[in-house]
Amino acid sequence: MAPPPSAATARVEGCAALAGLALANGKVDAAMPVARGAVVSTDAARPGLPAIGAFCRVQATLSAGPGSSVKIEVWLPDRAAWNGKLLGAGNGGFGDNLTIPSLLMRGGVGKGYASVGSDMGHAAVADVKADWALNAPEKIKDFGWRANHLAAVAAKQVVGAYYAAPLAASYFHGCSDGGREALMEAQRFPDDYDAIIAGAPAIPWTRMTSAFAANHLAAHGRPESVIPNAKLKLLQVASLAQCDKADGVADGVIDDPRGCRFDPGVLQCRSGDGADCLTAPQVEAARAIYRGPVGPDGKPFYFGFQPGAEAVPGTWDLWLTGPNAQHGMFATEFMRNMVHSDPNWQIASFDLRRDYPLARRTQGATLDADNPDLRTFFRRGGKLLMYHGWQDAAIPPENSIAYFERVQRASPAQARDSARLFMVPGMSHCLAGPGPNIFDALGTLDGWRQGGPAPETMVATKFDNDLFAYLGFPAKPIRTRPLCAYPRVARWSGHGSSDDAATFTCVGPER
Repeated sequence: MAPPPSAATARVEGCAALAGLALANGKVDAAMPVARGAVVSTDAARPGLPAIGAFCRVQATLSAGPGSSVKIEVWLPDRAAWNGKLLGAGNGGFGDNLTIPSLLMRGGVGKGYASVGSDMGHAAVADVKADWALNAPEKIKDFGWRANHLAAVAAKQVVGAYYAAPLAASYFHGCSDGGREALMEAQRFPDDYDAIIAGAPAIPWTRMTSAFAANHLAAHGRPESVIPNAKLKLLQVASLAQCDKADGVADGVIDDPRGCRFDPGVLQCRSGDGADCLTAPQVEAARAIYRGPVGPDGKPFYFGFQPGAEAVPGTWDLWLTGPNAQHGMFATEFMRNMVHSDPNWQIASFDLRRDYPLARRTQGATLDADNPDLRTFFRRGGKLLMYHGWQDAAIPPENSIAYFERVQRASPAQARDSARLFMVPGMSHCLAGPGPNIFDALGTLDGWRQGGPAPETMVATKFDNDLFAYLGFPAKPIRTRPLCAYPRVARWSGHGSSDDAATFTCVGPER
């Protein structure tokens, strides 16, 4: 909960009066009312979206000192519509603008939350660019852990100046790098937020990006290893044929893919190449993607990716096998600008034995966010809700399980009451995929933090257009499915429609 407003944040009468407000680490640059339905854009290069509700749009610049400059926005619902709470919104990738936070902020304002997001302390010419970090240690700190903390402190001051009632609760929600940001908040600044949602967290950053580089070399290091997008369908059809029915429902979704021992070798061409088979180098590349990188000691270095959605647009083609695979791009930008400080560094020179230890030594403390000791956060009543899609092709889903289990071991009693993980069958990276993937994590967290029981289920829905549904536009529901608190899984009763969540129950071991 926020401390009482100081004299510096005495209440103002209207939205425009917030302009010029002094903040702990900066000041408000502008404040303007936004009408419901008005189109709001946080990036001139991208189209805006209509506001779900009226709000006061506050823009501020914050700084932790020389070399640090963080742009934030605080969106304040009309006073009569405010629910008394603050929502911090995480970014994605390398940050660099407020496009991703604004999606969460927009939804938050529609539910009555004051909402805050930041550009992580830098601007970039493209989302997957990190040249802003070259020889800029303060900007790396802002990106790594500082920007969201500055934003939380400033947002509470702005909230205290605008509303008469005190802040009742503050939450943070982020996915991908936003999930890393969420965990960083819980680990470093346990007083910033009362409860936190961390989706598909990009942790530990230095190990993950080193694995990205290794994955890229496995898939693209030799021309003959590249798997054409047209052949991804072969992998998906074969893996589903082997494993889809294992959960009792043939629905194009493997409920827990860890039990699917699919070997792409069944698709290897008898000779030469062909449209209906994989060459031997392509088989080895697929095996490396499923398995995950192996370290110099011969042991698993990072987790691999699960079978079942290889050909779904935005999965393997976007992250792993396509000509502009994001793993290679993220790894290159990170190693080039934050590790080697060499704008000419090329991923072809990557050496896991040399480059990962260097990355961890130079940037691990700033970026990794994998400390499982959340006792301070839990002691003050903090709640942690994690989620991860089983068909995520960006960050391996087992990575979240591993971190969650480490949290449980670090503080068993507290984690039993204050931490939950939901694995989402058929969900891609943070959104979409062949399975139900739209669910109310924020509402679940709020009910829990306000004194309700620890959540054991959430209902997820699959729509004909998941993005439209996520943004609140009209979309047709296709099926629903319960999500079960890990390690439990949903099983169909065998009666009624398997497209109805009510016909499923959560089974498996208790925590």
